[in-house]
Amino acid sequence: MNRAELADFLRHGRARLEPSAVGLPPGARRRTPGLRREEVAALAGMSVDYYTRLEQSRGPRPSRQMLTALARALRLTDDERDHLFHLAGEEPPRRESASGHVRPGLLLILDRLHDTPAQVSTDCGEVLAQNAMACALTGDVSARPPRERNVVRRFFTDPASRALFPPEDLAGHARAHVANLRAVAAARPDDPVPRALVAELRAASAEFARLWETHEVAVRRAATKRFVHPVVGLLELDCEVMLAHDHRQLLVVHTARPGTESYERLRLLRVVGTQELSPHKLSPHGG
Repeated sequence: MNRAELADFLRHGRARLEPSAVGLPPGARRRTPGLRREEVAALAGMSVDYYTRLEQSRGPRPSRQMLTALARALRLTDDERDHLFHLAGEEPPRRESASGHVRPGLLLILDRLHDTPAQVSTDCGEVLAQNAMACALTGDVSARPPRERNVVRRFFTDPASRALFPPEDLAGHARAHVANLRAVAAARPDDPVPRALVAELRAASAEFARLWETHEVAVRRAATKRFVHPVVGLLELDCEVMLAHDHRQLLVVHTARPGTESYERLRLLRVVGTQELSPHKLSPHGG
């Protein structure tokens, strides 16, 4: 691990980012260009002290998960992400497999969507990034352990994750999850990620195992979803799914039709924001 080069790379990456580039307000006048350390730490989901020590060449060796979070927070390109891994003494993720690194272009779009819930996920259901509205709607997934950030796994193994939907809609969500995962697994037979997820869920969930045997196949696309929010109530939202160029990362955007009750409730949700909602924190699953 090259601590000095890593520290220098992080400092330069932070200095070149304007707050508006990551969806933050300009705030008070800044003495130096770029983001503050506490802003990068928040974006990466780590403590300010930990990030500060990395920039001062005295931090511990970051984990692969932490490096991925830093690359996302600093809006690094694939090449820059690989360089970050090399400086930390780690082998970069293989580019031909599904990656947790969100492309800067997708993050830029996500940051610009201030008034509607949006998130980036893998085609296997792992939530990689959310905007503030998505956190307000379904809970902040980054606060959960990595294994609990996959919406398919949580839907079939954690009953609390289903509280966000009306009971009568659950069967349709279950079928859609299984049908999409079957399509992904068939498209990438040599990829261990979807294969392992299927094996795990067939063993852990009788519902998943039963649906898997029906052999339904349907790639996740546009749909209408209903969410039950503990503060604003029932929202009926149009879900649009946009694919990245390699079809392995999805930008998922939820919108409400103007003039509807759901539209007004979504506006209220923006006011409510991501404040602490104790009932809601028990059941976030990321959409």
